[in-house]
Amino acid sequence: MSHRLAVALMVLVTLLWSIAGVVARHLEFATGFEVTFWRSLFNALALSVALTAMRGGRWRDARGDGLWTCLRRASWPLWLSGVCWSVMFTAFMLAITLTTVANVLVTMAIGPLLTALFARLFLRHRLPARTWLAIAVAGAGIAWMFGQEARGGLSLTGTVVALAVPFAAALNFTMMQHVGHRTPDDDAQRQDLLPAVLIGAVLSALFTLPFAHPFHASARDLGLLALLGGVQLAIPCLLVVRLSRVLPAPEIALLGLLEVVFGVTWAWLGAGERPSASTLGGGALVLTALIANETLALLRVRAPGVAAGDGV
Repeated sequence: MSHRLAVALMVLVTLLWSIAGVVARHLEFATGFEVTFWRSLFNALALSVALTAMRGGRWRDARGDGLWTCLRRASWPLWLSGVCWSVMFTAFMLAITLTTVANVLVTMAIGPLLTALFARLFLRHRLPARTWLAIAVAGAGIAWMFGQEARGGLSLTGTVVALAVPFAAALNFTMMQHVGHRTPDDDAQRQDLLPAVLIGAVLSALFTLPFAHPFHASARDLGLLALLGGVQLAIPCLLVVRLSRVLPAPEIALLGLLEVVFGVTWAWLGAGERPSASTLGGGALVLTALIANETLALLRVRAPGVAAGDGV
């Protein structure tokens, strides 16, 4: 997969992720843990169908093992990734029910800083100066938004819950990067991390089930939550696991900041959550940093004698 295609697919991933807030604002009766439970359950069902279809109608990994054999023989990265996905699925939707969409997305946007730090500490990655500069500019935009919104009395609980998402995502992306680069190039020997997304969905549903009772979701709510579980979550999460083999972890996290721009825009247009001037200004900084970094990366990849992996 070329760098350009990988970037385009990652933008699609963020676009799909970004609809969660606006869709959640149109729920009628489902709230709190019930929202998270149904979304995770529908996500698990969608992932089961998708992963089975990807295996030609039967669940088989690259070695020909079935699902349960795959899980039983799985090494620690698969289960650690599953736990990270579970934290991300659970914390994000809970945070959405506790505070504004913009607050959640702004808090999550510290992910690139954490991912870059983790990649540097655990993988000894050396990042080009322009990527560090892009992260710094994006971080400044996020800090500006957060600082201004904090003065307006944001929910501390929602912010704390939302913070779990970038920490889990940074650990997950860094670990996926480690597995993608340290396992053999032969697909038959490569650690398959796609089932980790399913593990995360199942763990999230199991964890929230006891707290979801009694159920209040209407038929409309279930339809919207099924949309979130399948289109907003299952498809992009499978894509991002595959893209981790092509894009470095810090670049995945940096591109993921587009979710802030998309998500705030959807919430504004579709749910009436009008962002403040500071949110718009900070979002503009984030978008500028992303465009500049990706443009320079593409130009470097096109340069003669530069390998695709050096274009980050």
